[in-house]
Amino acid sequence: MNLSELHILSKRVGIKLKQQSRMLVTAESCTGGGIATSMTDAPGSSAWFDRAFVTYSNEAKMEMLDVNAETLEHFGAVSEETVKEMVLGALQYSRGSYAIAVSGIAGPSGGTEEKPVGTVCFGWGNAQGVLEVETQHFSGNREEVRLQACWHALEHLEDMLDREESS
Repeated sequence: MNLSELHILSKRVGIKLKQQSRMLVTAESCTGGGIATSMTDAPGSSAWFDRAFVTYSNEAKMEMLDVNAETLEHFGAVSEETVKEMVLGALQYSRGSYAIAVSGIAGPSGGTEEKPVGTVCFGWGNAQGVLEVETQHFSGNREEVRLQACWHALEHLEDMLDREESS
């Protein structure tokens, strides 16, 4: 995948959000706002995109999204527990009906044996209480890991929107 493919996916997701009268909010760490950028590259995106929280530091996660210090201390910033709290905080502090949260280790340093470079935790949720989390392991350099994380986050959101539309 490349940036132009990510833009195509972003437009598809935007169309689905608009058709379902939904708004997206993002809470991003390792992607540094990449998901928000891809969503807002499309003209008219204010119809489906509310805001982005780029919470790179632990302090930002706590201050802007109410991530608990205990969660960060016990599980770390790169954890499913943390992205769950990021999703909930993003929904609480926005007009978003859907939220994506991402926290990971894009590299080239920062990895450990337990959480190597390329480890990315994702969270997705909606205002109706649906909450999904998972961890993926990507390969490649920093840019490639970040691109794969943006792609995965939006692809999963698209699946969620499709599931909701068909139910």
